[in-house]
Amino acid sequence: MRPIEEQLIKYLTDCHAMEVQALAQMRKAPELAGDRDVAAAFEVHCTETERHEELIRERLAAYDASPSQLEDLLGRVSGKGFVLFAQLNPDTPGKLATHAYSYEHMELAAYDLLERVAQRAGDEETAAVARTIRAEEEAMAIRIGESWDRTVAASLRDREAGEHITDYLADAHALEAQSNALLDRGPKLAAGTSLAAVLENHHAETQGHSELLERRLGELDSSPSRLKDAALKLGGINWGGFWAANPDTPVKLAMFAYAVEHLEIGAYEHLTRTARLAGDGDTAMVADTILPQERAAAEFIFGTFDDALNASLQRG
Repeated sequence: MRPIEEQLIKYLTDCHAMEVQALAQMRKAPELAGDRDVAAAFEVHCTETERHEELIRERLAAYDASPSQLEDLLGRVSGKGFVLFAQLNPDTPGKLATHAYSYEHMELAAYDLLERVAQRAGDEETAAVARTIRAEEEAMAIRIGESWDRTVAASLRDREAGEHITDYLADAHALEAQSNALLDRGPKLAAGTSLAAVLENHHAETQGHSELLERRLGELDSSPSRLKDAALKLGGINWGGFWAANPDTPVKLAMFAYAVEHLEIGAYEHLTRTARLAGDGDTAMVADTILPQERAAAEFIFGTFDDALNASLQRG
């Protein structure tokens, strides 16, 4: 078997584990959505996700390969863990939508990369499957992105908008702490690729985001959550260590960073809408200042995928 085919099987195995994780989330998501239309979107995508799992399993079988039981188990456990996390938050619909939005972009990135590897391996069937699934993941991400007003309304059903402001600011600060930890190591992990420069530039922006959030929390007589910051910062450090241990570090790092940017985008979409409903123009302005930079960073990262893949295949 050619090295590129071995790499393709690895990517198929990773994608299958992602679908197993997604199914654990999608089967529970409709009852947590808090909105009829959003729940319906999750129901439709659950059916799509079941088909995605079957399609990837079939492509593995074409290479006499099978899914990784360990990766699938970890995906199933982490998917259920996310559902529990959403349930334990008072703004369950918002947390669900934000994380689902990020996860759809993680899958979108994974299938974009799968198509690129399949094309290099001369496997047009797998490339076609990747394109089909990618389009459905992108469509679901768009549906979620068009539902922010609904998920905010569902999150505020039993609370005043103003009650969420400092919590959302603290959540956003914790996300930036995670990004800072990842970006501390990212440029070195992606050395020699265009991704390294993108991550380095965004690191400076991310530090500025943290300062804006800290200032706004101080103006509201509040402060960042040390517990949330420590937990997510540790997560960012651990992810950096995980990518360093993988031979295809640059491309996996690009994929993960792309998903993290969309996690932050979802968080700021909720923050700015909640702030406006609470009449807090200053907080909305902070979110509206940061949002375009997160969107731009996501697009810049996506633009490095081919270069990151080249570097990963050379290292592998």
